[in-house]
Amino acid sequence: MGAGWRTALSRYGKSIPGRRCTAAESREIAVAAAKAASDKKAHDILMLDMRDVFILTDYFIICSGNTDRQVGSILEAVQESLAAKGVKPVRREGEQHKRWVLLDYIDVVVHIFRQEEREYYEIERLWKDAPIVEWDKEPDEATTAT
Repeated sequence: MGAGWRTALSRYGKSIPGRRCTAAESREIAVAAAKAASDKKAHDILMLDMRDVFILTDYFIICSGNTDRQVGSILEAVQESLAAKGVKPVRREGEQHKRWVLLDYIDVVVHIFRQEEREYYEIERLWKDAPIVEWDKEPDEATTAT
């Protein structure tokens, strides 16, 4: 099930401003977010393909920083990278405390954790049925791990 079927609806049943992504575009956005996080030395970066396990988004990016400052730097880098592509989050959570920051781009959701929170919440365990995507290869070579 691709992103196109959700064209006119948000998670809350209301129309949403902005464009909807094709599957290829949402993948490109997710890879750009992962690369931006990597550029700021985020660790344990995971890209999960959520399309077959969660109907509300196509990809999760999950990454960690060691300090509040690093989480803030990762957050800024992801937002700047995606804004340069014309993509802005429709919702942001956790920016004030920088323990678990969530950027919701509808088709891509970015989770930036402090390491302690990531270990506590184990979000990747919750979504263990989602395939891990190898994002750190060239875009044409990126594949889903099995």
